[in-house]
Amino acid sequence: MRRKDRHKGTDNVLIDLGFDDAEELSAKAILAVKLNELIRSRGLSQTEAAVITGMTQPKVSQVGRYKLQNISLERLMQALVSFDQQVEITVKPARREQVAGITVAA
Repeated sequence: MRRKDRHKGTDNVLIDLGFDDAEELSAKAILAVKLNELIRSRGLSQTEAAVITGMTQPKVSQVGRYKLQNISLERLMQALVSFDQQVEITVKPARREQVAGITVAA
């Protein structure tokens, strides 16, 4: 992650901080929040969550601490599906007032 020069503020703090992969990190964080909520709400240990998701316990720990650099968006989406969640990806043209980019809602 390399920081870019400062620019006018946006609605994404990671972009404002200059992270090159800000959109991807934001998407991962949103998915990780949802996954962590599911693990917590079911009262699962990291080991139990690892069995359900097919991830290793250390990977579940990384997600729990939001250390997401070595975890792909695809892996996070697959983990959510393993918790019986529906994950949707929508591709559409950006409106004129919007910049093309990635948006994730959970």
